[in-house]
Amino acid sequence: MIYLDNSATTRQYDEVTEAMVKAATENFGNASSLHRLGFEAGNILFDARREFEDRFAPGGTVIFTSGGTEADNMAIMSTATKLRRRGQKIITTKIEHPAVLETCRRLEAEGFKVEYLDVDVDGYLEPQVLKAALDRDTILVSVMTVNNEVGTIQPVRECQKIVNDFNRENGTKIIFHTDAVQAFGKLRMDEGAFDLVSVSGHKIHGPKGIGLLYMKDSVKLPPFITGGGHEMGYRSGTENTPGIAGFATASSITHKNLEDKMESIGAVNDYLRHGLETELTDIILNGPVELGYTLSDAGKRCPSILNISFMGTRGEVLLHTLEQDGIFVSTGSACSSHKKTSDSHVLEAMSMNHKEIEGAIRFSFSEFNTIEEMDEVIERVKTAVNRFRRLGSFR
Repeated sequence: MIYLDNSATTRQYDEVTEAMVKAATENFGNASSLHRLGFEAGNILFDARREFEDRFAPGGTVIFTSGGTEADNMAIMSTATKLRRRGQKIITTKIEHPAVLETCRRLEAEGFKVEYLDVDVDGYLEPQVLKAALDRDTILVSVMTVNNEVGTIQPVRECQKIVNDFNRENGTKIIFHTDAVQAFGKLRMDEGAFDLVSVSGHKIHGPKGIGLLYMKDSVKLPPFITGGGHEMGYRSGTENTPGIAGFATASSITHKNLEDKMESIGAVNDYLRHGLETELTDIILNGPVELGYTLSDAGKRCPSILNISFMGTRGEVLLHTLEQDGIFVSTGSACSSHKKTSDSHVLEAMSMNHKEIEGAIRFSFSEFNTIEEMDEVIERVKTAVNRFRRLGSFR
């Protein structure tokens, strides 16, 4: 098996599974209980929170959630609740994850105004486009760090600075949120001092059903889920201690020698791209050519993602053909794969036509992928694409 759908989910580290089993069988107490088992569970939460707080700029709080989707929802809905008397405008981009876009559409139905910013042909948001959209009615800006379909690194550090400068010059309190689900564990997030950051566990070889929202201490959102006052009152509900233990373990392992791991992933990414470009004609790289390894590399492509359109094919058919050969890829965001509308909203925003979008395949990598695997992928893809092209129209 060659697994190249790591942007959809990753295989858990064995150490993560071990940490979860221990938390579930030995430290199974409720962290809110006053006895020893509760204290031991509370220590797991304390240590995990410290692990994650070290991954962001100082002066923030980590709130554990059920995943990246809840973290995005919490960031947007709680900000709207907090600031709706000050303004009604939210700014985001046309290429955000559905967890952001659908939440914004829900707020539109409640009377908020949402401006969806355009990106260029590489899926990149020009910072000046954001600057021009800001006004005194704006309360929230949400721009993802790394696009989940094409891997473009967005200028989130500059976007936060633009928001900060506007606030200082106009006396406003616009909050900046970034969905870092595809960035955390690939790029170091402590290089940027963001107001709100969303992260998911299962994208970094951690468990599913766990995530977090990092919140700068000065933001102080109202509670998203009310009840027993868990998570400092921001998100009530008994904490998923095994999931949090596994999540923290995954973060610790992922960030160990992170730069070396990403250089290795980047080499595999480049090898596959060059191989496909050499063996096949009439293919299109979707997103920037050059790979980037830090938040400062805005406009470059995260090494974990490679999106290519194979003209004269249908991505979905190609996906299932490769699956028969034990190669697992995707046609885009896993969260949108079951929707009836076929064309990717991300690729549409990048001005691609239907035929180009129809033939798109996303390869997404982890530290476990190798150059040797890519040789087989190149050969299998070449065989499948050439066969489909010889058949002509097969719809």
